[in-house]
Amino acid sequence: MIKNYLLLLALIFFSFVNAQTITIPDANFKAKLLEADVTNKIAQNIKGEYIKIDLNGDGEIQESEALQIAGLIITKSSISTLEGIKKFKNLSSLDCSENQLTELDVSDMISLQVLYLSDNQLVGLNLKGLVYLDRLSCSSNQLEKLNIEGLYNLTYLAYSSNRLTNVDISSLKKLSSLSCGGNPLVKLDLKGLTNLYSLSCESSGLTALDLNGLTRLTTLQCDNNNLTSLDLKGSVNLFHLECSNNKLKKLDLSGLNKIEILTCGGNEFTTLNIENLSKLGYFTINNSPFLETIFMKNGTQKYASFSYHPSPNLKYICTDDYKVSLYIQSLIKNGNINCVVNSYCSFIPGGPLYSIQGKIGLDKNNNGCDAFDINVSNMKFSITDGVTKGNFITNESGNYFISVPQGSHTITPLLENPSYFNVYPSSIQTNPTFTGQVLQNFCLSPNNAHKDLEIVLLPIDAARPGFDASYKIIYKNKGNVTQSGSVGLTYNDAILDIVSSSSVSSSQAINNAFWSFVDLKPFETREIAITLNINSPMETPAVNNDDILSYTATISSSDADETPNDNAFTLNQKVVGSYDPNDKTCLEGDVITSSLIGEYVHYMIRFENTGTYPAQNVVVTDIIDLTKFDISTLIPTNASHSYITKISDKNKVEFIFENIQLPFDNANNDGYIAFKIKTLPTLSVGDSFQNEANIFFDYNFPILTNKAISTFRTLGTQDFEFSNYLSVFPVPAKEILNVSAKGNIEIKSMAIYNLFGQLVIAVPNAQNAKTIDVSPLKTGTYFLTIKSDKGTSNTKFIKE
Repeated sequence: MIKNYLLLLALIFFSFVNAQTITIPDANFKAKLLEADVTNKIAQNIKGEYIKIDLNGDGEIQESEALQIAGLIITKSSISTLEGIKKFKNLSSLDCSENQLTELDVSDMISLQVLYLSDNQLVGLNLKGLVYLDRLSCSSNQLEKLNIEGLYNLTYLAYSSNRLTNVDISSLKKLSSLSCGGNPLVKLDLKGLTNLYSLSCESSGLTALDLNGLTRLTTLQCDNNNLTSLDLKGSVNLFHLECSNNKLKKLDLSGLNKIEILTCGGNEFTTLNIENLSKLGYFTINNSPFLETIFMKNGTQKYASFSYHPSPNLKYICTDDYKVSLYIQSLIKNGNINCVVNSYCSFIPGGPLYSIQGKIGLDKNNNGCDAFDINVSNMKFSITDGVTKGNFITNESGNYFISVPQGSHTITPLLENPSYFNVYPSSIQTNPTFTGQVLQNFCLSPNNAHKDLEIVLLPIDAARPGFDASYKIIYKNKGNVTQSGSVGLTYNDAILDIVSSSSVSSSQAINNAFWSFVDLKPFETREIAITLNINSPMETPAVNNDDILSYTATISSSDADETPNDNAFTLNQKVVGSYDPNDKTCLEGDVITSSLIGEYVHYMIRFENTGTYPAQNVVVTDIIDLTKFDISTLIPTNASHSYITKISDKNKVEFIFENIQLPFDNANNDGYIAFKIKTLPTLSVGDSFQNEANIFFDYNFPILTNKAISTFRTLGTQDFEFSNYLSVFPVPAKEILNVSAKGNIEIKSMAIYNLFGQLVIAVPNAQNAKTIDVSPLKTGTYFLTIKSDKGTSNTKFIKE
């Protein structure tokens, strides 16, 4: 009896033990559980500590042992089924990625918060009752349906690379990260998911994507779809955007100033503007066959890593000045030598800015500048932040506008003749603490009486034999006293005929025309436009290619001038048969008297729109050689259209014709800019100086002008002794200067220069000439230069 009782107790005990042992039919699953130990990372308890599951070492897993487990990592173990997993009732985290699961039922495992199932072969997944689930990843399976109803606490959801066409995620209001790419999705409804900050839906065949209301979104990966539009207006916190290989015809990134990573190649847009992306560090736009222009001028020192190859139609990149050379090198490295890179898409710096603007007036009544006083055009200012220095110049209306980064900036007016005027204030310092506008006017008042006039003669177009040529006489009052007087033009009327003049001349004589002017106010500039007809090679005297047409423009008044050097201006213009419409000329000529060392020389840059569409913007850039010129003396003198002048990088001058809309028809497609600049006083006789310019028409390659080369020479340099072959009389001469040949010499041309080296009279075809009419000359000493078959020689004479 006792034996039978003990046997019954043993049977009951073994039945209880067997009832607590979990049935795990998958040998690989069971082996992985038994492998768990404190030395590996398979199983964790509720404290997060890695532990051994088979505590009694019997080679089985009892329910009591399973209840101790809060986390399981059983990846890459060739597991086909997780039957028995529901006995792990306290399991909060399960990672069974990269196995061979085809079905998984984890329904009612209410403790689960994290579930990773990626890279299996799942076709079925039961998630019913997982109300506390926070993270779910089931990417890279074969799911055709995914029911996540009731999983209201999900914040992370990844179901990429399955066979899903639609997943209803509308109830997941806490969702912050969604990865659903690589599915044949027919739609993706994100409405109401306002907590979403990361979205990856690449390679899903999507044709539309509505991001309305997703203001917290920081990462968006929607590349390799069929999107034809992408509205990002509300996604102001976007940091990372990938939208390559879609069918986007435009991409509006305005307001998305936080983007640091952008890939958007393989679309259909022709232009891309990312100028507002001041934080951009990585940017690719590869494989963009339609792309023509990129605007990426953002005002930062940050150089974005930039990849664009291949984009065969890329024609223009606009970036900041200091990044131009870097992007050019990148283009050349990738074989694109047809893309223009410059900063002329806009004419203010990129990035956060504030503006300083105002005007400079002339107080003519000594009562302070007011609305009744005139503004001063082409007035130069210096600006510095203590490190970087630059210059800007007021426009034709006397107004200035400059955009600068935040910080302290000092602005100082720079007068051509500082002793003529008092300036108030003498300088200003701005240091705003916010992005905004600073308004500051300046006022000039006369300092004693100074009378100073100047005159310049500009060749508006080329001189060609038998054709009309246009010129402008520009005269200005640089002093501080209103003046009246006369303007004169000396020319060779044997070969030139005045066709028209914008002002009626007050008198004319042989080789001369004169115009009176009245009440020329301080800083006032006036113009006289003149057209002359040039003799053809068939006329007598004939004019041929390479002949020199010499003109002298003069200005005078009844008062003595403080700087008489600029009261006469000589233009030596070469006659041409054909010419480049985009050119640069030193108006003083190729050979200049040494008296102009350290004095002003004048340049004119002409441009012509030879395209088939109006040019919206034209920019003329000129790099000044600081070993030959004093850039602080540069002053614009005249232009064909309204412009602004900017001087930066110590020697870079930009004449900006913004919104010029220059036509392309022959009658109206021309323009020009003229300026003067002093040569350095350290130059010597024999030194040459040269200058050239780049002309930018909108976003095309710049046109490089010719090099205008001039050389200083003394008029005393000669090829033969004048007195051995020639003589002049009478000396002094009053009206007629006779030139007599004493030996075997053939005279080709004669020219008279004043002591400043300025040409005042020219006789270009002098083979039969024996006299020169010097009656128009003022009393003084002059040089007579004769070119002959024996070379060039000269002599002095006095005009009484």
